[in-house]
Amino acid sequence: MDTKLKYQDIIKRILTENAEYRASIPDGYTSQVLFDDERGRYLVLDMGWNNDKYLHTTPIHIDIIDQKIWIQYDDTEEGIANELIAAGVPKEDIILGFRHPRIRPFTNFAVS
Repeated sequence: MDTKLKYQDIIKRILTENAEYRASIPDGYTSQVLFDDERGRYLVLDMGWNNDKYLHTTPIHIDIIDQKIWIQYDDTEEGIANELIAAGVPKEDIILGFRHPRIRPFTNFAVS
């Protein structure tokens, strides 16, 4: 299987599981997944009302760029990178895009 297709499947499964978990929390918010396979963009979107407070946020944002998985934002406790590794993605194919480029060499993940 093509690496990009394999990574798309892994990302979609992990994000769907995360969105389902987030949606099960009784806080009034819903979670949706947004997949754009053509451009390699994947998001979890939380939105809704909790009393008088409206939330519209993206707790997880992943892109596939040049056959690498770029974690652009991760607001999970366990870390999406850990879930990707557990699913068989090698560390050298994961880039922590939310980390400054000068910090990335110290993360034990890919730099670019």
